Amino acid sequence: MSETVTSRGAGTDWQAWQESWDRQQEWYMPDREERFRIMLDMVEATVGPEPRVLDLACGTGSITDRVLKRFPKATSTGVDLDPALLTIARGSFATDDRVTFVTADLTDPDWTSHLPYDSYDAVLTATALHWLRSGPLATLYGQLASLVRDDGVFMNADHMIDRTTPRINAVERAHRHVQMERAKESGAVDWAEWWALAGQDPVLAEPTARRYEIYGEHADGETPSAQWHAETLLTAGFGEARPVWCSPSDTLLLALK
Repeated sequence: MSETVTSRGAGTDWQAWQESWDRQQEWYMPDREERFRIMLDMVEATVGPEPRVLDLACGTGSITDRVLKRFPKATSTGVDLDPALLTIARGSFATDDRVTFVTADLTDPDWTSHLPYDSYDAVLTATALHWLRSGPLATLYGQLASLVRDDGVFMNADHMIDRTTPRINAVERAHRHVQMERAKESGAVDWAEWWALAGQDPVLAEPTARRYEIYGEHADGETPSAQWHAETLLTAGFGEARPVWCSPSDTLLLALK
């Protein structure tokens, strides 16, 4: 079931929650802003500076925020199932008529019917679809092929593991975790600590409890390779697909309709 969400908790400092989410995510992905920059560069290159964007599995609206700051004439639809992150998103953008948020389960076969538009110039997502296993993800890619207009673009920035390079993967992961521990010693907040803080907030406590009922600690997803993503998107109906950016641990994959 889907619903368009509205603003509550007008006295809450939503900007502070947005910033704390960004800092927590950057603890895991220090190249996160560079990844967003390349994503928006490719939006402009493919569909221009006034895109209609679908922010897929939008969370707090991190992509929407960056899209609108760079492209003031853009519009964005954020879709997610997480009630706590959507509470932050809707509070942050409550006065911005360029933005709509929809609560929907991406594994629901009818989730697209609740969107305000039948097509989008760009569908963007980051650090989210690894929550899905490969079967539901392939189904989702088929749905996205119908949502993205001709010559439109889909981009997925996420963990995409090449399992043909286990030694490289192991040394990269070990080095990354050393850096993360150093940051933690300097006060960085991790995923579990961030959610504990959200659960203590008067406005976020109830939606945080509901999100744990939905997801538990973490969904049982998969992290297939960039090659798998590209091949699956081509099979789904996109015309071209390949990585346009990568870090040692993450990939930004672009598919052109």
